[in-house]
Amino acid sequence: MLKSAYATRGMVVAPHRLAAEAGLDVLRDGGNAIEAMVAAAATVAVVYPHMNSIGGDGFWLISKDGGPPVAIDACGAAAAAATPDFYRAHGHAAIPGRGPHAALTVAGAVSGWQAALGLSTLWGGTLPLGRLLADAIVYAREGCAVTEGQVANTRGKLGETRDVPGFAAKFLPGGAVPEVGDLFRQENLAATFERLAAAGLDDFYRGEVAAAIAADLVAVGSPVSAADLAAHAAQVGDPLSLTMSAGTLYNMTPPTQGLVSLLILGIFDRLKSEAADGFDFVHRLVESTKQAFEVRDAHITDPAFMSVDPMELLADARVDAMAGRVDRVRASAWPRPSEGGDTVWMGAIDGDGMAVSFIQSVYWEFGSAVVLPQTGITWQNRGASFSLDPAALNPLMPLRKPFHTLNPAMARLADGRLMPYGTMGGEGQPQTQAAVFARHVLYGQSVQAAITAPRWLLGRTWGSESTSLKIEANIGEEVIGSLRAAGHEIEVVEPFSDTMGHAGALVRRPDGIIEGGADPRSDGAACGF
Repeated sequence: MLKSAYATRGMVVAPHRLAAEAGLDVLRDGGNAIEAMVAAAATVAVVYPHMNSIGGDGFWLISKDGGPPVAIDACGAAAAAATPDFYRAHGHAAIPGRGPHAALTVAGAVSGWQAALGLSTLWGGTLPLGRLLADAIVYAREGCAVTEGQVANTRGKLGETRDVPGFAAKFLPGGAVPEVGDLFRQENLAATFERLAAAGLDDFYRGEVAAAIAADLVAVGSPVSAADLAAHAAQVGDPLSLTMSAGTLYNMTPPTQGLVSLLILGIFDRLKSEAADGFDFVHRLVESTKQAFEVRDAHITDPAFMSVDPMELLADARVDAMAGRVDRVRASAWPRPSEGGDTVWMGAIDGDGMAVSFIQSVYWEFGSAVVLPQTGITWQNRGASFSLDPAALNPLMPLRKPFHTLNPAMARLADGRLMPYGTMGGEGQPQTQAAVFARHVLYGQSVQAAITAPRWLLGRTWGSESTSLKIEANIGEEVIGSLRAAGHEIEVVEPFSDTMGHAGALVRRPDGIIEGGADPRSDGAACGF
């Protein structure tokens, strides 16, 4: 059985070991947690190419000296030309999930790195950008080993990705799906990182890289233009917060579903169970999730268009009322509308206690599947979450931000511990966050045990249309039977299923000890020194 990792001078957790090690090496070189995370983020975009890309979006929570975190929203908006009329003129009744017309939003991830490094400089960070991108450049140019996940996803999605511009040239070297362990090179992406290292990250939006990106997007028929790239900038502000019995929890503001993660734990804190992992534990978290999803589906959109302050939705009276609606022995009605998604979450803590919770995504596996030939960048399809119905909660509109399943989490616990944590997995993100947090903080499981333990997911992920309660078989027949008897529609999946996402967490104690865990469902690790 996997055990938690421990360190004192710093730790990085990522869903691919090479990304965690890239961040750890930066910490060893005297870098801080932000600099380590940029190195890990660049590396994971290379070594986990089916899961991630610099053609996606990102969100950050950063805590300095154990204080309240700063939030960075690096979400790209819809292109100025991305209108309902554009899609109707091209014969679309809905925004397609793949192809150039799915590539309709600006990629914000790199702007998030830029904003984070701006804070790093203010707080004493000194490592040059070239050092932070060095591992990504090497793995892109010289190659990295293909993972089982890349092979499985390439094969599984080939019917919808093979003919998308640029996909086959990058992901089908020699015209075939690569085998596990094959060397996978991305020379054009290496050159893009080298250009960014030399010219600065702003070049992605307003320089030579931006010009190449825009030319390739226009050539394939995407509505995203050079003007859209130039108009983009990440936003730095305050996160959402919720105080509960164990401490204060933080998560991202809309357009993310960070509100959901906070609500689930706020509701569960009022319900609690005698122990973790039995019927009461799972049932009450699932029912808390249903209550939180109702709020999300009624309110969460681009914050510029919200009619309510999201912090009002976290008020004690509202959370009390939601907890009061939970039946402790019977399942409430389901399904309701759901969202899919895919991403990577990573965390870092340095020896001075700076902590980062970070998430980066292209939405679906391979995003839009459009790969830009000059830069080697795979472009996201986050804009597929928009609706062409003007009466919808998230209607397509030029320069509007899309709804995001992404939400990095962090907690400042009442006993002085600091905990960045998170996961990938669409609708599963807030559910897994709640399970991991509750197991570790409320029930005393080690970080690694809390991550490894059997999980569940209500709703969709990984492109699945099923909205049942999926649960890993190793949670036990007794629990599964009790959930069915309570009225839950159960779909049993194999233990350590990719369906459950790839979670991770770090916890720094007041004495400086850092405990970390990575998900055995991933190729990752928690690496410290």
